[in-house]
Amino acid sequence: MTHWPLTRADITRPAYRSLAQGIAAAIDAGNLRPGARLPPHRDLAWRLGLSVQTVSRAYEELIRADLISGEVGRGSFVKSGPRETVEVPWFRARSARPPIDLSMMTPVPLPRIATAWQESLQRLAANLPDPAMYSFRPRQTMARYGGMAASWLARCGVVVPAQRILITNGNTPGLMVALMSVAQPGEEIATESYTCHALRPAIQHLHLRIRGIEGDDRGMLPDALAEAARAAHGKLRAVFLLPSGAGPIPRMMDRQRREELAAVAAENGLIIVESDVTGPVSPRRPPPISSLAPDRSIYLTGLTKCLSPGLRLGFVAMPDALTERILNRHLSVSWMATPMIAEIAEDWIGQGLADDLLVAQRAELAARNRLAQRILGERSIGLAYGLHRWIPLPEGSDEPALVEQALEQGVAVAPGSGFAVSDRRPGLRLCLGGAGLGELDKALTIISALLPS
Repeated sequence: MTHWPLTRADITRPAYRSLAQGIAAAIDAGNLRPGARLPPHRDLAWRLGLSVQTVSRAYEELIRADLISGEVGRGSFVKSGPRETVEVPWFRARSARPPIDLSMMTPVPLPRIATAWQESLQRLAANLPDPAMYSFRPRQTMARYGGMAASWLARCGVVVPAQRILITNGNTPGLMVALMSVAQPGEEIATESYTCHALRPAIQHLHLRIRGIEGDDRGMLPDALAEAARAAHGKLRAVFLLPSGAGPIPRMMDRQRREELAAVAAENGLIIVESDVTGPVSPRRPPPISSLAPDRSIYLTGLTKCLSPGLRLGFVAMPDALTERILNRHLSVSWMATPMIAEIAEDWIGQGLADDLLVAQRAELAARNRLAQRILGERSIGLAYGLHRWIPLPEGSDEPALVEQALEQGVAVAPGSGFAVSDRRPGLRLCLGGAGLGELDKALTIISALLPS
């Protein structure tokens, strides 16, 4: 269905999704050119025998997929392509008086992190191995640090041999390579209705499509994922999941839901891309989905959110069937991880510093979440050891205005719209790690006073 205009015979149920897919296909085929004006909602509804609400919902889906833009008073237009400026949900403007920043998700800046860096650099300076300075061979570097990566992955609940681990310069390069390896331009990636901010621009730059899947308090609904796979007619290639608390709405998906989603992925031929950037920070959690479906899962984690923002090292656990493809994609875009950072990571893990920092992070995050619970009460959603909390706002709340009001009072927060895929209910994400404990108390009190009653 790549022609335009569409006819009544082109529309199947659910009608809004069929209409959105038909317009998207016409755009892909070049039958709807960039800048083309789409028919007004009422005119298209009359032509196709649909309700105006159905057409509006289809147009909203296309706006979320960044295929069209809606301009008040002018209409809806086909976009010329993905914007080159990536919109980030966190605060980044310069100011004479920096706010208390709760917008960026980072670990707590413990004093012992600086000590760990100093001690590690001193040890390495005294005996720096040649590969850290001279190595230019990716497989040689992988061989040197694969054991370290495997030991960290084991802490996360993923047991995999070193030859099936890719080491990257952080989690985002791993995500990019994973997406490049599982889908072709025009194909779709499913994700939760709120997801990590890095997914949408990565999908846009690779000319893929994003499909938000309905969820509940336990995470993505398996039946909704299965329905989306059927409706996509083979175009849905993978599902991106954040099951262990790193999503904007911090949920720890239970084992049963993980097993159900793994089963749906297997039944529909989907690859699971599991992002677990906080790794082993939360203790006693269910096993990663990737450990339940290792033959069809790509597991992403790293050290940045767990230990120190400067320790930009990511690990990608790969299934046998995709290992060569993922390694080749990484060669083409990143070549290899920086050996010096990998050397520091190996020192931290080998010396026991990483485990000590994990214990300290857990204790500090537990205290900060108790503080947030005391100040915000039931208005926020969070985990006992989470790096952030989510505040759902009442329907109709002016999310941008609330973010601006908080900034005027010296607190930066992340708007929920920066993470929304298919759910536009307003919300705020508050990160607990970056500020000092006294500043955090003050910032949470300010936010509490601003929230609608």
